[in-house]
Amino acid sequence: MNLSYSKYFLSMAIIGIGLATVSCGKSDKDNVDAGSKVEEEKILNIYNWSDYIAPDTIANFEKETGIKVRYDVFDSNEILHAKLIAKNTGYDIVVPGSNWAKLQIDGGLYQKLDKAKLPNWKNLDPGILKQMAELDPGNTYLVDWMWSYNTVGINVDKVKAALGDTPMPENAWDLVFNPTYTSKLKSCGITFLDTPADVFQAALHYLGRPVYTGSSEDYDAAFNMLMKVRPDIKKFNSGGQIDDLASGNVCVAYGWAGDFNLARKRSIENKSEQNIEALIPKTGGLMFMDTMAIPADAKHPDNAHQFINYVMRPEVAASITNEVTYANPNKAATEFVDPEIRNNKSIYLSAEDIAKLVPPGIEDNKTRRNMTRLYTKFKSGV
Repeated sequence: MNLSYSKYFLSMAIIGIGLATVSCGKSDKDNVDAGSKVEEEKILNIYNWSDYIAPDTIANFEKETGIKVRYDVFDSNEILHAKLIAKNTGYDIVVPGSNWAKLQIDGGLYQKLDKAKLPNWKNLDPGILKQMAELDPGNTYLVDWMWSYNTVGINVDKVKAALGDTPMPENAWDLVFNPTYTSKLKSCGITFLDTPADVFQAALHYLGRPVYTGSSEDYDAAFNMLMKVRPDIKKFNSGGQIDDLASGNVCVAYGWAGDFNLARKRSIENKSEQNIEALIPKTGGLMFMDTMAIPADAKHPDNAHQFINYVMRPEVAASITNEVTYANPNKAATEFVDPEIRNNKSIYLSAEDIAKLVPPGIEDNKTRRNMTRLYTKFKSGV
């Protein structure tokens, strides 16, 4: 999740090219092995988001199957997309956001799942599968890894101190998009995600505009609003928000709710005791689902199916949720999730709050180019 300037602009250039391309009665162990017909070398290459797996997930899989896993991490959908459209990724499983995955499916960048090799599919929540089917009809290519939503996270005590006599806003989005608040909060540090889509989708939502609009007028309005708070933003960081919040380096973050809960968990473990909270905006957050997919050029698809099936075991899915504080799509796993996490209303949202979430969507290529151009201007502050 954390890009240097050079990596960021290189990724943007590659993505510009890539988007044009895209447009034109068994035991659990028996379940892991089910459906494998061709013996592959015992290797599996996985590309996932940082801080997004339990410490023993890979080790337990390797011990059980004898498959050696190379596990690499990325910090933005843009970086993953650039690798996919460049071909020859070297990976057997990747974890794209569902909206980006739609573009990648349309571009022929993934293999279809062989559900005969996924007996643990039965554990998945039908409601999540239905949401996924909006972008992946028939649930043909994708399996949800974890889901959460974009929102605002805060260090409660530092925010209250910085605001002074100014009361907390009724709408949490004001803390990052309203200069009345950002001008005060800059004293303790504000951080934003470092991706154009995440920033502009939230800005459009805050303004009451369609989140997946193609209107240049809507994007201009969002840009003008963002420029008013630009002087108050300390950093753009998609990979370091957890540590920044857990250490008290920033007091407000626009990012992923799961990361904010993980930052709270880490601060307690590290005895830094930062009072961190993921807020649920009055107008709703922006839902996202991160998904497992098998690249078209994967050299070990059978091993990939074994790992996907392994992750769909209730105990395995629950152990990942317990570590990373993101909700999982596995209905059978809920009973194994730690009660403190299961009862946390900013992780397992109420039906009312779920109904307010903006569902995932996609922008067309022209809109995405415009968004990237405006984001570059916004981030540079000129």
